[in-house]
Amino acid sequence: MNRDRKFPLRSQNWFQNPDNLGMTAVYLERYANYGLTREELQSGKPIIGIAQTGSDLSPCNRIHLDLADRIRDGIRDAGGVPFIFPVHPIFENCRRPTAALDRNLAYMGLVEIMHGYFFDGVVLTTGCDKTTPACLMAAATVNLPSIVLSGGPMLNSYYKGKLAGSGMTVWEARRMHAAGEIDYDQFMDMVMASAPSPGHCNTMGTASSMNSLAEALGMSLPGCAVIPAPYRERTQMAFRTGRRIVEMVREDLRPSAIMTRQAFENAIVVCSAIGGSTNCPPHLVAIARHMGVELKTKDWETVGHEIPLLANVQPAGEYLTESFHLAGGIPAVIGELICAGKIHESAMNVSGATVGDCYRHTRSTDHKVIRGYENPVSEKAGFLVMDGNLFSSALVKSSVIGKEFRKLFLENPGDENAFTARAIVFEGPEDYHERINDESLNIDERCILVIRGCGPVGYPGAAEVVNMLPPDRLIKIGVNQLPTLGDGRQSGTSASASILNVSPEAAVGGNLAILETGDTIRVDFNTRRVDVVLSDEEIEERKKNVKLQIAQTQTPWQEFYRAHVGQLEFGGVLEFAVKYRNLGEIIPRHNH
Repeated sequence: MNRDRKFPLRSQNWFQNPDNLGMTAVYLERYANYGLTREELQSGKPIIGIAQTGSDLSPCNRIHLDLADRIRDGIRDAGGVPFIFPVHPIFENCRRPTAALDRNLAYMGLVEIMHGYFFDGVVLTTGCDKTTPACLMAAATVNLPSIVLSGGPMLNSYYKGKLAGSGMTVWEARRMHAAGEIDYDQFMDMVMASAPSPGHCNTMGTASSMNSLAEALGMSLPGCAVIPAPYRERTQMAFRTGRRIVEMVREDLRPSAIMTRQAFENAIVVCSAIGGSTNCPPHLVAIARHMGVELKTKDWETVGHEIPLLANVQPAGEYLTESFHLAGGIPAVIGELICAGKIHESAMNVSGATVGDCYRHTRSTDHKVIRGYENPVSEKAGFLVMDGNLFSSALVKSSVIGKEFRKLFLENPGDENAFTARAIVFEGPEDYHERINDESLNIDERCILVIRGCGPVGYPGAAEVVNMLPPDRLIKIGVNQLPTLGDGRQSGTSASASILNVSPEAAVGGNLAILETGDTIRVDFNTRRVDVVLSDEEIEERKKNVKLQIAQTQTPWQEFYRAHVGQLEFGGVLEFAVKYRNLGEIIPRHNH
C-alpha cells in the first residue's frame, strides 16, 4: 500500500502507531536490548540510516569505520536518531573473479534494507570503485532523502622521490619488470609504496572519478569528493553530512529532485574535464536507468567529447589527488566550467542550493594542477563512442592517448586519426598471460591485442583486463603500448589506448566472437568506426560455426547474475530491476 500520510515521518509507521499497539511494541522492544529508549524511537525525530561500506575487507573504505562516529554526531546534533547498518563489501583489488559482480549485489541488498526498514533518510558512505554506483543506484530506486559521504583518496605517494600513483604504479612496474629493469622484490616495494595512507586510489581512477561525479550529480555537499581521507576536513565533512541529511528529511529533498537529466549532463562534462575513468559511463547509465532518467552511452560523446581536460592528474596528467584537492578540487573544476558556460547552473545540490549558487565563484588556486578552460591540459578530452561490424558500442578514452601512440598509429599521412592492424585474439586474461610472449604469434608494432569472454555474462562480471601490455621483447625495444580491444573493462588508473566495454559481448553472440588471429581490423576515430575487414557474407558464415567459450558458473549469485544482467552499453544492470521506483513511498506489510 502507499505510505500512510497521517504520519509525518516514514519511521512512525514502525515506532509510533497507536492504531496497531501489538506491532508497534514488536518493532520497539528489541532495540531496547542495547540501550535505545522509547523516548528516542517515539520522539518523532527523523531516523537516519548510515550505510556502512567500511570494513577490514575493504581497505579503501575502512576510513568510514572512524567517520561513522562523526556522521552520528552530526545526525544527533541536528535532532535525528542514527542507525549504522552494513553494506555488502566491495574491494576491487582482491575480489575474484571481479568486484563488478558485487555492484549489483550490494545494490540489491541496499534496496531491501532501505525499503524494508524504518529509515527516513540515508547517509551513503562511498569510496572504492563500485560502492559509489551501488549506493546511488539504490538511492535512485528507493528515492528516500539520501546524501553521499565519500571516504577520500590516499595522500600523495612517492617511490624514490617521484610520484607513484596508486594503480598506475602497478602498470609501470609490470613494464619495468618485463624490460628487465627491476626484480621481484623491487616490483613489490614499488607497488607497496603507492599506498601511503588510509583512503582510496590517489590517481583519477574509478574511485576518485565516481566520487567526483557523485558531487557533480549534486549528491554530495560541495567540496566533499576528493578531500584526502586523513585530512581533518574529511572528518568535518562527515559531521556536516550527518547534520544535512536530517535537514533534507525535514525538507523532503529526495534524489529525484537532484539526479535529473541536467545533473547527469553536468556529471558527463565534469568527467571529461577531470579525465575520469572509462568505468564511469556504465555506472552513470545504470544510476540514470534506476532513476528513470533517459541517458545513453552515446551521450558521453555528444555531451562530453568537446570538453577540454582541466585536471592535470594521473593517469591523463602529472599530479595526484592530494594536489588536486589543494588546488580547489571539484568545486574549482565546476567553477571553471560554469565560467565557460558548460554547466547547468539550475540543477540542485543536496545542500538545498543550486549548482550555480554552490560553485559560481570557485576557481583553481594552482593552475599547474587545475587549468582554466582557455588553457587546458588537452583539447576534446571526453570519450569517443565507437561502433562498427564487430559491435554496436565501445568506449575510447581520448585524454590518455599519448604522443608515442599517436605517432605510431594516428599520424599516417592522408589517413590521420585512423589505422589498420593485425588482430591477435586471446580467450580471456589467462590465455593472454600464457601466450603474449609466444614468438609464433609474430606480434609486432602493427598489431592490435584483442581479448574476449570478459563481459558481464562471459567472465562473469565484466573484468578489468583490456589494458594489455605488449610482449616483453617489444617493451625491451621501447614499444610500450599497442592498441587493445575487448568486451571487458579497463582499470581507471590505466593510461593504455584501448577500445573497451564492447557491447554486445562475445558471450551473448556479439561479433567479437567471430574474430580470428590474423584478421585485419580498421579503426577510424574520425568516423567512430571499428571494423574487421571481412564481407558481411564472411561474417555470417563464421557466425554459423562459432563455439562460445564461457567461463564456468561457480556460485549461486553468478548464476543469478548471468541470467539477468544486461550489457555494459546499457549500464550492466539487472534488467528486471529498473522497473522498480519510489520504493520509499511504499510501506511494506507487517512481519508478524
